[in-house]
Amino acid sequence: MTYPVARTRDEALLYLDLHPCECGSMETDWEKSTITDAGGLAARYGGACAECGAEREYTFALPNRETFPKGWPTYGGAEPSQLLDAGEWLLVSDRVASNVPPDAENAGHALSMARAAVEEVLKFIPEDQERVPDHGFWTERGVEFREVEPGRFRRERLEVVRDTYLDLHRELNRAPRPDQSPAPDQDASQDRGQDAPQDKRQGEDAPQDKRQDEEG
Repeated sequence: MTYPVARTRDEALLYLDLHPCECGSMETDWEKSTITDAGGLAARYGGACAECGAEREYTFALPNRETFPKGWPTYGGAEPSQLLDAGEWLLVSDRVASNVPPDAENAGHALSMARAAVEEVLKFIPEDQERVPDHGFWTERGVEFREVEPGRFRRERLEVVRDTYLDLHRELNRAPRPDQSPAPDQDASQDRGQDAPQDKRQGEDAPQDKRQDEEG
């Protein structure tokens, strides 16, 4: 049996999120195992639906070349996905970017995911072309998305969106966190530094006053 290739665990889990249980729930505590069949090694994900208790199971083929994680998320290497088509990747990016949490940590995760999903769309574009070709769409929702907004699958526009998410993430990292004290005011620090010698000199004058009293 031929299984679809999941390049990384992050990609497999995202695919599972996009394919909920028949009851509609996406909550499943997935356990991964490696199996061997006629086609070689494969990754099997199994678990019980948290809502209805139904047992769920998906099997994915392993890629010919392993992709080592480079931060979260890592969906794959330079090759395009075989699990999600270009339309689905952009839908994922839009969905995540439109629901960025207010706290900095989770907001950073959301922006990283949105950016990474756009990068996956770009992988479908050949070097000598400027938009995702027809064969980059094979799912119903992916094809429908392209029919509604075909211009969003141009290289230039995708790169602008990707860079925007990257810039927002960088700004988020530069912003002070609520639990961090603000940096000390430089002018105030300088003023305090100038006052200190004066106080010290005043302290040194005291013995002189004492000697004058003794001489008097």
